[in-house]
Amino acid sequence: MKLFLLPTCLGDTDFAEVLPARYLERIQHLRAFFVEDVKSARRFLRKIGYWVAFEEVLFVELNEHTREASLEEVLAKQDVDLDALEGQDIGVMSEAGLPCVADPGNLAVEWAHRKGWQVVPLSGPSSIFMALMASGFNGQNFCFHGYLPVKAAERDEKLRRLEAATRSGQTQIFIETPYRSQNMWEAIVNTCHAGTRLCVASEITTEQEFIRSMTVEQWRKQGCLLHKKNTVFLLA
Repeated sequence: MKLFLLPTCLGDTDFAEVLPARYLERIQHLRAFFVEDVKSARRFLRKIGYWVAFEEVLFVELNEHTREASLEEVLAKQDVDLDALEGQDIGVMSEAGLPCVADPGNLAVEWAHRKGWQVVPLSGPSSIFMALMASGFNGQNFCFHGYLPVKAAERDEKLRRLEAATRSGQTQIFIETPYRSQNMWEAIVNTCHAGTRLCVASEITTEQEFIRSMTVEQWRKQGCLLHKKNTVFLLA
C-alpha cells in the first residue's frame, strides 16, 4: 500500500501552473484522504477535476486539534474503522501547500511507516521554502519555528531570541495567521534592531504575491500592509 503526500494550491491559483500533471492523474484513483479541513479539501478536489462522488470517499481530519494524538486515537474519535483504510492507497492533503511541513500530516506518515507502507512525496508549492528561496537569506542553515506566541510580551521576547540566533548566520523563519500578520510585522520592526534583515513573503503564487527583503530600518520608513494576508516572515 502507498501513502501519497499531495500538495495543494496556496491560494486562488491556477492549479495547472503549480501542480505536476502526474499528481493530478494519481489523485483520481484515491478514495481515502487524510486532510486538515474536509470542506476545503472537497473544494480543492472538485477544482482539479476529481469526479468521484464524495459519499464514496473517506475523509479523516488531521488538524491542530489532533496534533498531539496518535492516529489510532484520531480514527477512534472520528468513528473510522481501521479496516476501512486497509487494502487501498491513501492521500494526505494540507492547508499549508505541502503536507507535513507546518502541518500535522506527519501523524499519517508515522502511522504508514509503522504499517510498512510506501510513503510517496509529490512535489508542489510550499510557502515556507519558496519564501526562503526568494529571500536572499542563508538557505543552507535555517530554522522554522511555526507560530510565535500570541501574547505580546512573550512574542517580543521570542523575536529577540530569534534575532540573536541570526548572528550565527542561521535564517529564522516563522508564520502568522492572516488576521495577525500586520500585528506581527509591527512587532518585528518595533522590537528588532535597525540593521536586522527582514523578508516579508505574502500570498505566494497568487496574483497578490509580494516578496521583499530589506533591513528593519528600511521597513520602518516604507511601511507594509499585511492585514488578512497569508505571510511568511524571515529574519537574517
